[in-house]
Amino acid sequence: MRRALVALVVSGLLLSLCVSPTAAEPDRQARLNKLTKQAADLQKAYRGEIATLDDTKKAAERADARVKKLRRDLGAAERRAIQFAQTSYMGGGLDTVSIFSMSSDPGNAATLSYLSSEKIERLGNVQRLIDRQKQAAKEADQKVDQLEKDIKELKAKQRDVEKLLAKFGFQTPDAGTGLTARMVSIRNAIQAQFPMPYGVGCLRPGDFGEHGKGRACDFMMSGGGSMASGANKARGDALLQWCITNGRALGIMYVIWQQKYYDIRTGAPGKMMANRGSATANHYDHVHVSVL
Repeated sequence: MRRALVALVVSGLLLSLCVSPTAAEPDRQARLNKLTKQAADLQKAYRGEIATLDDTKKAAERADARVKKLRRDLGAAERRAIQFAQTSYMGGGLDTVSIFSMSSDPGNAATLSYLSSEKIERLGNVQRLIDRQKQAAKEADQKVDQLEKDIKELKAKQRDVEKLLAKFGFQTPDAGTGLTARMVSIRNAIQAQFPMPYGVGCLRPGDFGEHGKGRACDFMMSGGGSMASGANKARGDALLQWCITNGRALGIMYVIWQQKYYDIRTGAPGKMMANRGSATANHYDHVHVSVL
């Protein structure tokens, strides 16, 4: 009976610290599930990758997963604190009401004895987890809000994009080059306009993205995985501008350069992409061009 009473009192005290309702988590998950489906539908409607949308969706998923992990960690910490309090109480010491009271008379010898460094650390760990869980929940909600905003913006452009796609039709790669005729044509036009001392890479068999479909080429602006600078960066900037200016007339889908994604379909300004860890992965050494 005494053990059950201690558990009840301590549980109430611990839970009173946490004012963040867990009901928000199922609601966020439901929103995330709905938006994930909408994002997949948009990818199909746009007939290709929308890299910044993928970035936002993944960020929202990671943030939601972090909230859930912190919630599990918090539950485990609360259970350990309750078990510790039970053990201490059953062995004698403070009454149940003052077990976790931080406002007790500091002159009280029993309180000073109980609030040893180990016991304070257990309480502090619970409070830190509560604070981190609240902050993580706030950040997760912000990421989901951003995903919803991105999807809304893309949906507003969907009709115009569908007209553009209908104008250019759909091409399949030819057996010889593995590239679509449109990609070959745009690659040749770019090479006629810009020198490519570091080469061009296009078909990437087995790639799940545009390279594997024969609809993308990487125009290298530097070698050895180094960031383009000086004249090399200026050439990349000029190529980007050429693609923006001529893209809708030629059938360019999107361009990535210097970690920014330019969706030619929508004409939206360049958007910063998530950090992928290297100059090459972040497109600081090459301009990526994908076609419709």
